Amino acid sequence: MQTEKQKQYIPWVIVGLMDFVTVIGFDDIIYNFQNQGLVAVTSWVLMTIFYVIPYNLIVAHMGSTFAEHGGGITSWMRQTNGDTVGYFAAWFYWITGLPYVVDVANSVVISFGWISNGNGNIQAHMGNAWFGIFTAVVFVVFIWLQHFFKNKSLEVMSTIGGGAMFIMTVLFVIMTIVGLLHGNPIATHPFHFSSFMPKNFFSLSFLSTFGLFVFAMNGSELAAPYTADMKHPAKDFPKALKMIAIMTMFLTLFGTFSLGVYFNAHHLPNDLKMNGSYYAFQAIGRQFGMGNGLMYVFAVVQGIYMLAQLAVILDASTRVFLSDVAKRFMPRQLTKKTEDGLPINGYWLTTILCAIIMALGGMLPKINDIFNWLLNLNGIVSPFSTMFLFWSYIMVRKNPERFPTPDYKYIKNDKLGLIVGLWMLIVTFLLACLGFFPTDATDNTFVLMLTLNIVVPIGMVLLGFMMPWIAKRQAAGQNAFGRVAWWIMTVVVAVALIYLASDGINTSLLVGKSLALRYAVTGIVDVILFGLIMNMTKNGRRGTIA
Repeated sequence: MQTEKQKQYIPWVIVGLMDFVTVIGFDDIIYNFQNQGLVAVTSWVLMTIFYVIPYNLIVAHMGSTFAEHGGGITSWMRQTNGDTVGYFAAWFYWITGLPYVVDVANSVVISFGWISNGNGNIQAHMGNAWFGIFTAVVFVVFIWLQHFFKNKSLEVMSTIGGGAMFIMTVLFVIMTIVGLLHGNPIATHPFHFSSFMPKNFFSLSFLSTFGLFVFAMNGSELAAPYTADMKHPAKDFPKALKMIAIMTMFLTLFGTFSLGVYFNAHHLPNDLKMNGSYYAFQAIGRQFGMGNGLMYVFAVVQGIYMLAQLAVILDASTRVFLSDVAKRFMPRQLTKKTEDGLPINGYWLTTILCAIIMALGGMLPKINDIFNWLLNLNGIVSPFSTMFLFWSYIMVRKNPERFPTPDYKYIKNDKLGLIVGLWMLIVTFLLACLGFFPTDATDNTFVLMLTLNIVVPIGMVLLGFMMPWIAKRQAAGQNAFGRVAWWIMTVVVAVALIYLASDGINTSLLVGKSLALRYAVTGIVDVILFGLIMNMTKNGRRGTIA
C-alpha cells in the first residue's frame, strides 16, 4: 500500500510535451519549406487533415487498446500478428532509425561549426572526409560513453534541450508577427494566394517530397512506453496525442508562413536544409538589433538538443530491440550483455551500420549533398517503418472481439475505421515509394543518390531476414559462416573502406591532400578490421561465431 502511494505518475500534459519534441522541430519545417516554398503551407494543411490527425488518433486508439504494453509498435505487432512479424517490425523500426541517428550526429557537427565559425560555410573549413571523421567521433563517443550517464541526467538534458527548442520555435513565430506589425518587409514576392498553391500537383518532383512530411510528423507512437507511468493511460494517452496534433498544426503552419517572411520562397539558398535554421535566427536577430546573438543561442540549443536526442535514441532503441522479441530471432552474439546489462555487441552492430551509412554518404561531392541525401533517405525508410503502425491498427479493427478498446475508440464504426486504416497504409506506402526520387540531386549526383536510395533500403531488408537465419543455424549447433567466408567478406569490406578512406580524402581533404594523414586513416581502418576478424576467428574456434 505504501509503495502504491509513493508511485509517481506522469501527467498526460507532460507525456505530450515529451513526445512532441520527437515529432516535430524547427528543422522539419525548414526541410519541407526548401522542397516546396510557401506551397508547404497548403501541403501542411492537407497533411494535417488527411494524415496527421488520423495518424495521432490511430496511435491514441492503439495506446488505449494495449495500455498495459509499453513497447509501442513492436508490442502492437506482436499482439496482433505474432512473434515473427513482431520481430520484423522491431527490426525494421530500429534499423530505419539509423539514418536519422547519423543525420543527428551530422547536425551536432554543423551546430559546432556555427558556434566556432559564426557561419554555415562548413565546406571551407573541412572536407567530406573530416566531416565524416568528426561525425564518427560524435557518434562513437555517445554510443560508447552514454551508459556512464545516469538516466535522470539524460532526462534532464532532454527536457532542457527539447523545451528550449520548442520555445525558440514559438519565439521565432511571435517575433515574425511583431516584425510585420511594425512594418518590416516581406522577403517573398509575390506574397499572395497563388504563391501557396502548387503549379503542378501531379509532377514527380513535387509528389516525391511528401515522404519527408511523413518523416517530419511521425514518431508520436514513441510515447507508448510512458503509458505504464500514467495513472489512467487508456483515458489520458489519447489526450496527449490530441494535444500533439494541435501543437503540430500550429507550429507547421505559422512556422512555414514565418519562413516566407524572411526567405524569398521563389529563390531559396541551396544549403537551406543544412543551415536554414541558423540563417532564420540570424536574420530575425539582426532585424531586432541583436546581431548574431539569437543565432548563437539557437546554435547552443540545437547542439544540446541533438546530443541529448542522440544519446537517448541510441541507448533506448538498442536496448528495447535486443531485449524483447528479437532475442529469439537474433544471433547469440547480439544478445550478449555486460555485467551492467548493456547489449554490448548490439552497440557494435549499431556502430558498424551507421559507419557504413556515413561511408556511403561520403561518396557524394559536398557536405551539403551528404546532408540532403540522408534526409531524402529518411523520407523513404521512415514511412516504410510507419506502415507497421497502420497494419497493426487494421488487424485491431478487423478483429474487434479479440482487441476491445476500453476507453478511447477512434471511429466507432469498425468498418469505417478499417477503411481509414487502409487509406493510411496505402498513402504511406505510395509516399515512401515516391521518396526514392532524389529531390535535391543535381545532374552530377542524381544517379548516385538514386542508387544509394535503392541499395540502402534493400540492404536493410536483407540484413533483417539474415538475422533469423543465422540464429536458426546457431540453434542447430552450426556456424552461419565458415572462416573462409569471414575472411572473404572482411577483405571486401577492407578494400571498400580503404578506397573510401584514401581516394575520398585525396579529393576533399582540407590539409593539401596530405599523404601522411591519408595513410594514417587507412592504417586505422586496417587495425580495426584486423581486430574484428581476429575476435571473430577466436569466437569461431569456440563454435559461437555467427
